[in-house]
Amino acid sequence: TVVFTHPPIGTVGLTEAEARSAHGEATQVFHSRFNPMQYALRTEKVATTMKLITVGEERRIVGCHMIGDGCDEMLQGFAVAIRMGACKQDFDDTVAIHPTSAEELVTMR
Repeated sequence: TVVFTHPPIGTVGLTEAEARSAHGEATQVFHSRFNPMQYALRTEKVATTMKLITVGEERRIVGCHMIGDGCDEMLQGFAVAIRMGACKQDFDDTVAIHPTSAEELVTMR
């Protein structure tokens, strides 16, 4: 689901609460909060926040949530990855496209 607000909000899969309810302690959450490069030289900073929800020893990704510029465009690809059963290691093994906001999802630690 994407809400075309300013900034856009996007979500796919389970929320953290839903994952913890279904998978308990096997749930692991990764966060990133940053100011996108387009705001580097501006006095007005608009933060982007991203969250990945994983479960199990293999850290299968079951949720991806974000708010910030560009999330409405990038969420579709991550929705496909989640539907295909991507794991956190799959994201970690991906070469990040720099400088983009999407690189945050494949460099979260």
